[in-house]
Amino acid sequence: MNLLACIEHQAARLNEAGVSFGHGTSNAFDEAAWLVLWQLKLPLDSLDEHAELALSPAQQAEIETLVGERIATRKPAAYLTREAWLQGVPFYVDERAIVPRSFIAELIADASIDPWLSEQTHRVLDLCTGNGSLAVLAAMAWPEVQVDAIDLSADALAVARINVDKHSLGERIRLLQGDGLAPAQGRYDLILCNPPYVNSQSMAVLPQEYLAEPQLALAGGADGMDFVRRLLAEAPQHLSPHGVLVLEIGNERAFFEAAFPNLEVAWMETSAGEDQVLLMTQEALSRSSAA
Repeated sequence: MNLLACIEHQAARLNEAGVSFGHGTSNAFDEAAWLVLWQLKLPLDSLDEHAELALSPAQQAEIETLVGERIATRKPAAYLTREAWLQGVPFYVDERAIVPRSFIAELIADASIDPWLSEQTHRVLDLCTGNGSLAVLAAMAWPEVQVDAIDLSADALAVARINVDKHSLGERIRLLQGDGLAPAQGRYDLILCNPPYVNSQSMAVLPQEYLAEPQLALAGGADGMDFVRRLLAEAPQHLSPHGVLVLEIGNERAFFEAAFPNLEVAWMETSAGEDQVLLMTQEALSRSSAA
């Protein structure tokens, strides 16, 4: 059996088992390709190059076992490989932190946030940092900034430390543990936040793959806005006068607009559309808080 045929066979197994995707891939073929190439220690972008590679019986058996574990445990593939990629950058991840997949990463990579920044942008905060991926991407994109990264979970911050060290950014990224903005140090020119925002009704029907992740990083209360309400109330005093907050809320736009009907926001375009991530200025947040 060659590599391409093996991937097609494993994709059929995943489809038949009814596993769910969304942690780096969106379909069975891509998920199978990820697992097969990883098991063979081949680059994840090398399928075309190695499509006709003949696999030994031992290699096929190892792949069968790995995909079997994916099916049996319903763990996201990233927890099995201990690796996730975001905008082409590799990150370590394990069950202590949510699998990184924030659409904010796209906005960093394609410079969509840059028009809101200036020569005054020196301090960035990644709130609810998880495994530290957005903090790392921000430090890479804007070499002149210092980045603080906050998370409530000490376990998640231990994973973030691995990634900060992996990318040699220890001098520019500071990890802080605590609840919300409580550990924040002064004012920031940019706050990035991918918070827990899944509403309770959606939490009740999440596929097993999502339940394998820390629920602390997902559950946002009845309407998904519990953390967001507190964040928007406190953010003005943690932003510089020219500062902006970039917030991801997933599929919760209706709940967000119901909770904050008078808040002036800019919706940012991502690969998932224009209703997943929004940007707010310090001025708009201050007006909303005063009202």
